[in-house]
Amino acid sequence: MSTARTHSVLRVIFDLDGTLVDSEPNYYEAGRRLLARYGIPDFSWEHHTRYIGISTRETLEALRAEYGIGAPVDELLTAKNRLYLELARASTEVFPEMRKFVELLHARGVPMAVASGSSRDAIEAVLGGTGLDPYFTLAVSAEEVPHGKPAPDVFLEAARRLGADPADCVVLEDAPPGVVAAHAAGMRCVAVPYVPGTADDPAFLGAELLFARGQSEFTARAAEAWLSGSERDPRRAR
Repeated sequence: MSTARTHSVLRVIFDLDGTLVDSEPNYYEAGRRLLARYGIPDFSWEHHTRYIGISTRETLEALRAEYGIGAPVDELLTAKNRLYLELARASTEVFPEMRKFVELLHARGVPMAVASGSSRDAIEAVLGGTGLDPYFTLAVSAEEVPHGKPAPDVFLEAARRLGADPADCVVLEDAPPGVVAAHAAGMRCVAVPYVPGTADDPAFLGAELLFARGQSEFTARAAEAWLSGSERDPRRAR
């Protein structure tokens, strides 16, 4: 676990998929079922992991080009969202230590938001189904901004709605595009790689706090202590 220079912490912005909740299996299954409809039966989990951290629309644009699918992106997006929502409503797991972290921040009165590449419907379904919605009165979907991650748009919009300067925001992310987006927005980032084998990615290595072994290393107390320490000492070094 490594740390870096920080500033005072005022707002915390969470990525949703792969960070707060383990929704990637549902996204993979939705994508696998969708591609099978178009005669592509061998879409693998390994292939899916290439698109972790990328918005659903941009993922489908890439897959459509790769497989030569003739259907419009909007049609694919509608179909995948429908498949995903069915799976998400049936079962979505919250990472236990992330739930504890959210509860700790809530108890401290720290304003929080979700900023996700998922659709608005998907965000609401997951937050409602997991019982996280009382903690997040603010959520921003990539559908609501011009560009998804690694562009900073979704984080900047979250900061705007929170009434916060980007420099006073900390982002939690599980994928390199999200870390890049956070830094492009001028925010600090706590990185918890969904795929621990990617922890040596330059984006992760540049995070202000890195849990290199992912969710198996992340603890609510360690993250909360780092935030508290950064509030007390803005010059805290890596």
